[in-house]
Amino acid sequence: MIENRTFDELQPGDTASVTRTLSEDDIKLFALVSGDVNPAHLDEEYAANDIFQRVIAHGMWGGGLISAVLGTELPGPGAIYLSQSLRFTRPVGIGDTITATVEVVEKRPEHGVVVLDCRCVNQAGEEVITGRAEVKAPREKVRRPRSPLPEVRIKDHDNYRRLIDATSGGDPVPTAVAHPCSEAALIAAIEAAEAGLIVPILVGPVQRIRNAAEAAGKDIAPYRLVPSDHSHDAAAKSVALVHAGEARLLMKGSLHTDELMGAVVTKGSGLRTERRISHAYIMDVPGHPTPLIITDAAINIAPTLQEKADIIRNAIDLGHVIGMEEPKVAILAAVETVNPDMPSTLDAAALCKMADRGQITGGVLDGPLAFDNAIDAGAAAEKGIVSPVAGKAEILVVPNIEAGNMLAKQLTFLGSADGAGVVLGARVPIILTSRSDSLRTRLASCAVAVLLARAGTKAAPGLRQSHTA
Repeated sequence: MIENRTFDELQPGDTASVTRTLSEDDIKLFALVSGDVNPAHLDEEYAANDIFQRVIAHGMWGGGLISAVLGTELPGPGAIYLSQSLRFTRPVGIGDTITATVEVVEKRPEHGVVVLDCRCVNQAGEEVITGRAEVKAPREKVRRPRSPLPEVRIKDHDNYRRLIDATSGGDPVPTAVAHPCSEAALIAAIEAAEAGLIVPILVGPVQRIRNAAEAAGKDIAPYRLVPSDHSHDAAAKSVALVHAGEARLLMKGSLHTDELMGAVVTKGSGLRTERRISHAYIMDVPGHPTPLIITDAAINIAPTLQEKADIIRNAIDLGHVIGMEEPKVAILAAVETVNPDMPSTLDAAALCKMADRGQITGGVLDGPLAFDNAIDAGAAAEKGIVSPVAGKAEILVVPNIEAGNMLAKQLTFLGSADGAGVVLGARVPIILTSRSDSLRTRLASCAVAVLLARAGTKAAPGLRQSHTA
């Protein structure tokens, strides 16, 4: 229960306290609520100086903790905060445990005002804040159930930031953008250019591209335009630019994915390789420490065993490029045991044996694994699964496109995840963005493709041009 103390009940010497430990999420929530993005709060290096950490003490604990005591404990509900004067004597940093205490020192009956001494100490008993507060105390008694604190999840994107940061310092990569004739498609390409990731070559009907640029408020004068008659022609000419070496990346504009991929896989395109072409989502999931690669959720409908092997090889190469030293690959199914009536479990077992025989290298494979015991160590332990992958998976290989599409969208729409998309297995990476993608996701998709392009064939020995395509 939460219960106040009325003006008549309060006596000099009455005290109340609350204790809380400052976390990184507290800092981020404070920045979100207040709009205060002072680097002293959010930049670790900048805030390392004690002077700047003192700003954190002011913002988070100066008003916050003391206000919590006054509003919930002493006097409690019904109190009206009139004024405060605080002095900050020591810095407060992440991990510090602060106890805020208020003590009644004076009552002013004519207006029902109470003066309280305020004091905050850290875990070592050192004073960090001292001062006084004046409140108008409640006249009526209040006693009611204490409301629980709301559950708040911080949607953070450090994984994408690291991917984008990893591209800094290099030259932007020439990129053929196929049919950027909608506002969203053109913005995606220009924003990637403005971020220093790509040099776009805009391929499509020129007037439609210019109309899209005008609608988007973007200047396309610095960029090369290659005219085409329609979207199929734009796809073909974009692929031709890559084949000719004028572009090192291919980016989808406002055309259907199958139009672009049809131009890529057609005989004579020069973009086919010995590998099966596949798609990968690099998912940034709030609360998960590393990116999750989900494959294939966009291209291969019901891949065969051999096609799954190539899908895994492509994903492992991608994992290496984004910093996974030896990616842990979970081959997903509905169960974690081999069941002859479930072909996906048989494929999983066969793929693991192929890895044992050196047919798939560069990562650690295990399967079949259900989704829960692939990513949650507790779930794996509950099932008695002993594996270097279970509970620690970095790459999730789905049995078919339906499972992959549903998994990626569930993480996006129910788990607040972002999914940067890239097509692998062609002679160059192919950037697939959606008009619903955030700016961060679009830039992350481009950043991944840029990293792959800069890595070249060193990270993917199977990505040689096919002579039989």
